[in-house]
Amino acid sequence: MKGMGMMPQHRRKPMSEINVVPYIDVMLVLLVIFMVTAPMLTQGVKVDLPETTSDPIQADKNVESIVVSVDANGAYFVEVGDRGSDPMSLTEVREQISKILSQRASSEILVRGDEHVEYGTVVRLMAELQGAGAGSIGLITESPLDDK
Repeated sequence: MKGMGMMPQHRRKPMSEINVVPYIDVMLVLLVIFMVTAPMLTQGVKVDLPETTSDPIQADKNVESIVVSVDANGAYFVEVGDRGSDPMSLTEVREQISKILSQRASSEILVRGDEHVEYGTVVRLMAELQGAGAGSIGLITESPLDDK
């Protein structure tokens, strides 16, 4: 008799498979969460803005303003101080603003858009101005009382 008090030793083979069922469960839960939240991220919300008048912001006298205008036809104009420009394309505006900001980084940039210009035209202009290095961009508006 071989080793009476000893039980025969059976060695377990190492398991070479990974149980992926818990990972699949987590993946499906995340997939459902992303499918539900993704449409909410891309949709806009309808907002009715209040009509109010506001006090003008006091400009710093030491900083020269750069005014970029968009007329009703969608043409762009750059005004530095008292100097205006001829109509230019969006890429020309970006190049000129980039040159000006490389010399005078503290200049403030203001956008004056005609009320009949499409919203996308002004947004594209503002994106190009940011790409040219503008840190902050202001919008020029008129008070509703000025029309009366």
